Amino acid sequence: MTENSLQVSSIEFSYGRTRALNGVSLNVEAGRFVALVGANGAGKTTLFSIVTGLYAAHAGDVSIMGHNLRAETLKALGKMGVVFQRTTLDMDLTILQNLRYAAELHGLSRKDARERISEGMKLNSLSDLGKRKVAGLSGGQRRRVELCRALLHKPALLLLDEPTVGLDMSSRAGFVEHVRSLCKQYNTGVLWATHLMDEVNHDDDIYVMARGEIIAQGRVSDLLAAHSVDNVTDLYNLITEDNKNVVESGA
Repeated sequence: MTENSLQVSSIEFSYGRTRALNGVSLNVEAGRFVALVGANGAGKTTLFSIVTGLYAAHAGDVSIMGHNLRAETLKALGKMGVVFQRTTLDMDLTILQNLRYAAELHGLSRKDARERISEGMKLNSLSDLGKRKVAGLSGGQRRRVELCRALLHKPALLLLDEPTVGLDMSSRAGFVEHVRSLCKQYNTGVLWATHLMDEVNHDDDIYVMARGEIIAQGRVSDLLAAHSVDNVTDLYNLITEDNKNVVESGA
């Protein structure tokens, strides 16, 4: 049986009287690229905030590599790398300074930090930019720095919340494919949240989210065949429109 990098079970969360997540469950297998798709406001960022420990779920459980987030918080979070929608890099520091600081936070020895930073910068095409301040980097370069930082401690799970927002089409495509290659190379489970359907491949696993619920899930190729469509955009539009009609009819 394939091990789950992430298992989310029946998560409930509300902002006051407004329910943001309603019984959300999903799995990310080791080495799989999983797309969490939905319009802005569907609940993707709220779910990420719960999985990363920023919010506490009102009901349900989250496990990362078998470690329950509530009971084994530090062990669970230690298995995870995150690239948030908004950059969290220090713009006044160089790439190397940002990465060294992150390595210290993860408790890496100087030797391990030096080796992993060097390896990560090489993998992310940053080797010649180490002394440049983040403020002077392009959007795509900053995303690669964030990805390098997220992978320093060799996590089993990588979460990316709308990571290509603000990038041009070429940079978006390059970044997505780069993450896919790292996913396969290191057998890392990836949960990629997006509202951009061209970032999803037919071989991916997908969860479609709307109004705080998962309304469809499965291998993209299987869902395309089941709904008799040949691209992810048409699939998404069909699924969400059908769900909207069901909700409006009260069925």
